[in-house]
Amino acid sequence: MQNTKNNEIEVKSQQIRFVSHEIRNHLSVCDMYAQIIKRHIENDNYNNPSVLNAIDCIQKSLQIINMNVTDLKSLDLSLPKIINFKNTVQQAVELSKAYVEDKNIEFECFIKNDADICIDENRFLSCIVNIIKNAVESIEIKGKISIIGEVKDNFAILKISNTGKQIPQDRQKRIFECGYTSKQNGSGYGLNICKQYLNSQNSDLELVKSTKSETVFKITIPVK
Repeated sequence: MQNTKNNEIEVKSQQIRFVSHEIRNHLSVCDMYAQIIKRHIENDNYNNPSVLNAIDCIQKSLQIINMNVTDLKSLDLSLPKIINFKNTVQQAVELSKAYVEDKNIEFECFIKNDADICIDENRFLSCIVNIIKNAVESIEIKGKISIIGEVKDNFAILKISNTGKQIPQDRQKRIFECGYTSKQNGSGYGLNICKQYLNSQNSDLELVKSTKSETVFKITIPVK
């Protein structure tokens, strides 16, 4: 019985390695062509900041995908390093705007003061993007998403709020549970993964409130 179970685990491990390898191959192709396009744009003196920013966002998203693929093979591959709080938040906001599509959403991003934090940059970006993506999905047609940051009492504090649908009161205590989702096509893993990762880095993610007028999430990270 035990041998059968071990064999099943080994087969699954091999499948994971194979799928990871194939995904990485295609990620490399995407990254290579993004670099080629960027070089052509720069060589042709095509001055369009929006296009260049879009390419940068694509490359950063590829890095995040690659990190998640790596997670298939290991449960603990965090690579904390010193990064700038303000710059990283602003980068996450730019990445998140790709989800807006045809909605009329106003973005406000204001970082009151700045500091360095020690955290895995890609994972931190992924957490912010996940929360903002949820905010975009909660807004039907028109609304506002605010990302406000400050450094206070040796902590970098980031509040992400939106004017979308209220999270029902009876569901607010469960949104961080693994597998729990109120979305028709949701997995229920996003917020749970974000909270677990931040907790492992001596940081925290919490739902401050969700009312008819505003939903607010808060991330708290120690500063260096």
